[in-house]
Order: sequence, then structure tokens, then C-alpha cells
Amino acid sequence: MSYKGQIDQTRTELRALYKTIPAATAGFTTLSNAVKENGPLSIKEKEYVALGMAVALRCEPCINFHVEALMKAGATREELGDVLAMAIQMGGGPTLMYSAAALACWDELESAAK
Repeated sequence: MSYKGQIDQTRTELRALYKTIPAATAGFTTLSNAVKENGPLSIKEKEYVALGMAVALRCEPCINFHVEALMKAGATREELGDVLAMAIQMGGGPTLMYSAAALACWDELESAAK
């Protein structure tokens, strides 16, 4: 399945989860919005932190969402590569593999946007 397809499928699954446990998911949404809307870091910088953690924690849906969010925040492929290099340095071999997936997601989404 394409990365875009994976993102769409995850969004569908999350909508069902949000309907099933609205109080818990509303709390998560409130936390997420508070983090993004406050503090000295830009959205792009915060998304880089989130992507690095997603790669290190090996969360494929998270990687896809944060790559997409970085593109919307004006990130560049070169910046993405630098963040992935740091994640690899911190996480070793497994992070190398998930970094390759993050870059492939970027390339597919960028190609589709052209």
C-alpha cells in the first residue's frame, strides 16, 4: 500500500476510535493542540522532534503523519535528512531502517503533490 493510502487508512481507523472513546481522544486532542500552539519552538521544529521520536519508537503511522505535517509546515527534504541522520546516530540500526521508510514516505508524497 502507498504511504498516502496508509495515511488515509490510519485516519479512517482513528475516526472510528474517536467515536468509540470520545472523552479519552478529546483529551489527547486538547494536549496535542496545547503543545503545538504554545512555546518558543515553531510548528516545524516541533514536528521534527515528533518525527525523530516516531522513528526511534518505530511507529510507522506516526512517521507518516509527521512527514506529512512537516511538508505542510514548509520543511525541506534536506532538513528531513538532517533530522533522520540525528535519529540514526541516537537509535542505531533499527532507526536506520525506519529513517529509510520516512524518506520514502516524503518522496512519495512530494511526487504526488507535483
